[in-house]
This record gives sequence, structure tokens and C-alpha cells, in this order.
Amino acid sequence: MPYNEYIAIEGAIGVGKTTLARILAHELNASLLLEVFEENPFLSDFYADRERYAFQTQIFFLISRYHQQNKVIPQTLAHSRLVSDYLFDKDRLFAHLNLRNDELVMYERVHKILGEQIPTPDLVVYLRANTDVLMQRIALRDRPYERNMAWNYIDSLRQAYEEFFATYVSAPVLTIDTNDLDFVRSDDDRAHVIGMVRAALEKGEIQQALPELKEQAPPTGLRILHGGRRRLGDFQRFHRALDQEKGFGNDLGMNFAGLTEEVGEVGREIKLALIRAERLLADTGNHREALERAIQERRETLSEEMADVLAYLLKLANYTGIDLEEAYVKKMGLNWQRDFEARFASLQNPRLES
Repeated sequence: MPYNEYIAIEGAIGVGKTTLARILAHELNASLLLEVFEENPFLSDFYADRERYAFQTQIFFLISRYHQQNKVIPQTLAHSRLVSDYLFDKDRLFAHLNLRNDELVMYERVHKILGEQIPTPDLVVYLRANTDVLMQRIALRDRPYERNMAWNYIDSLRQAYEEFFATYVSAPVLTIDTNDLDFVRSDDDRAHVIGMVRAALEKGEIQQALPELKEQAPPTGLRILHGGRRRLGDFQRFHRALDQEKGFGNDLGMNFAGLTEEVGEVGREIKLALIRAERLLADTGNHREALERAIQERRETLSEEMADVLAYLLKLANYTGIDLEEAYVKKMGLNWQRDFEARFASLQNPRLES
């Protein structure tokens, strides 16, 4: 079965998300998923009085987006590519812009429960534009409920999008500045944008690299245990679902004991490989070749034991509420900046640490 990519288009109001989604769906021979925002009964009231109607509007959007994406995306990806003009995660962006105090706390609880069940895109195309350009485009399309939209609100929304994607790590992001692009009327601009998206899909856009390692970071990707490019967070979500499906216990102590047991199994396999390498040395006369042959003989069992170690580590991360990928990126970023030679020297000569 071929792997079908899921592409989401994002950006502030008026930037051209739906237009580009239609273009890409046609060019990539993909299915199209459009946000049904006009069905929100609170939307016009919200634009008239944002503070009063923010919570009703946001919760309606959250539930609506969940029902649409939870059903449509997996079904569509089973047989074709998919292009959507919105990203489920962006719902939190609007919530933090419009909600306060208890309303925001309640929203976050609901979003966390629903968000874990939504597939993550293989690529997010983030369309960027300055506030004046956004206001011009909003006026041009002339939607009734957008006619009184304030410049300050659109500007705060634009800034919120910038901050959101500055730290977004769930999927690869292709950022396109649209201030001087017209992919509706210009064939050259349209071809340029389509080419950028095709290149990002083929190469695997690099996302959230370690500090000063952007060119060396590996491609990142998507969906849970089903082809394509996967992320560590996908495996955490898979284990959460697996534990629920199989009824595995979430006792922290027992799972830590399981982890140490599996680490011991890895140690046992390595020990057996080293013993075997010593015996092969007489035939090969070369330590490296002997070790490579010994590891090759035990590679299948060793890989299974290492997979069990990773599984228990993912489970422990789930039970303690730790995003393991985020923790790894943060810690390796610190390690990259650290001078290990100086540290090793100080350990050998304690007087250097004074």
C-alpha cells in the first residue's frame, strides 16, 4: 500500500490558505479538506463582541474540528493524499489569544483529550504576510462578518502565528512569505509555490533542529507506525493506545523494573557478542572484523531487546507526562554547547573546578 502524505496549510486570516489548498489538491492529485467555519453560530457575535462570545466560539470550533479531522483524515489517507486548509493544533493559538483564566484552563483540558487522537501532517505549509497585506486581502474577499475586523486584532493574530510556529515541533514546516506573491493570478508565482511544496515533500523538510545543527538534523515526520516519516511523539501516542487496548498496567515501579530487566537483556546480548568475537578472532586475525561478525550473528535478538528498552522508556515518559522528543532535543542542544574536553580535564584535575 503506498504512503499518502497529509499536507496542512496554515497562516493568519486572509493569507490565502483555502486558495492554496485548492491549488495544491489539484496539482498533487489529492483530496481536499476545508474548514467549515461558517457553520459556527457564534462567529458573527464573536467578531462583534469577542470577550463575551470567545468561549462559546472556541469550544464550538474545537469540537467541530475534532469531529471533522478525526473521521475524515484517516479514511482519506487510506486511499489518497490529503490537503487541508487548517491544522488542528492551531485551535490552541486562537484560544490563547481570546480566552482567559478558568475558560482557558477548561479549554486546555478538552483540547488535550481530543488532540491526541488527531493525525499529524507530513508537512505544514505556513503562509506568512504582514498585517497591512492581510487587511487588504480580507477587504477584497468581503465576507460580511469580517467587515468590521480590527487592524489590531489581525496584527495580534499574525504575531501569535509567528510565535506559534517559532516553537512548533509536531511536524515539518515549510514557511512561505506571501507579501509579494500572487499565486491566484500569476502562473510563475503559482508554479514557484507548488515547486517548494513538492521539494519539501520529496526531501523531508527539516523541523526543529538542535541549536547550530540545522543542516545536519535528520528529516522528521509522521503517522503512527504506518510508513512515511515518524516522530518520537508518535511512538508515545502509540504506546498510550496500546496500553489501553491491551490493558497493560501503568504502575510506575513495575514498568521501571521492566526497563531495567530489558537493559539487562541488552547487556547479556552484548556480552555474548563479545565472547563470540574473542572466539572468531583466531579465524579473522582482526578485532574489528571479529566483532562485526559476532554482532551480525546476534543482531536480530539484540534489536528486539533494544526495542523493548525503548518501549518501556516511552511508557515511562507517558506515565510521568514527559514529552520525550522535546526533552531529548533540549538536552542534546545543551550537550552541543558544552565543552566536554574541558569537563573531562576538570574531572581528572579537580583543582580546575575551583
